[in-house]
Amino acid sequence: MPLMEKIKEFNKSDNPWVGLLRDIISVVSVVVIFASLSQIALGLWSPMVAVESGSMIPHIQIGDIIFVEGVDRTNITTYEVGKQNGYTSFGEPGDVILYRPYGKEGATPIIHRAMYYVEKGEPMWTDGPPAPHAGYITKGDNPKTNPLYDQQGSISAYQPVKKEWVIGVARFYRVPFVGYVSLLPRKMLGV
Repeated sequence: MPLMEKIKEFNKSDNPWVGLLRDIISVVSVVVIFASLSQIALGLWSPMVAVESGSMIPHIQIGDIIFVEGVDRTNITTYEVGKQNGYTSFGEPGDVILYRPYGKEGATPIIHRAMYYVEKGEPMWTDGPPAPHAGYITKGDNPKTNPLYDQQGSISAYQPVKKEWVIGVARFYRVPFVGYVSLLPRKMLGV
């Protein structure tokens, strides 16, 4: 039996196991195509993150899905620079970045706004300690939960965010509520 006839028979089969296999092949194909296109367009295999905390309220909510462009595909505009040139992202000047706290692999990434960039030895904030290395000073947009810079608290205590710790820059718009699809099972399982 020629290959084309076998494919036609496979596609028309009423066998439930063949139907399940067809569904699995379809889902895997869609995932591979989406991951490939996102790698080409945004520079990341997985360009979406579900927001887990309220630190970016009112601009980004818990359960939102945010698209992220790989850091090697873009330049980061800080709040300080964005305010000067009129650039805004998610309702405020400057870019919202996704970074690994202290550069730790496996740690839950933080999604906060890049406020400004400091060089090694510069004060990290007015009358603040000198920066141990160059990097971004970051802060969540929520004034209630994030009144201070991340570097003044426990999120990234006294450590500016090094460029190599940045995963990417939040882009486009938020997709409300869809992130709960991944957040709820993790919360129920305690992950």
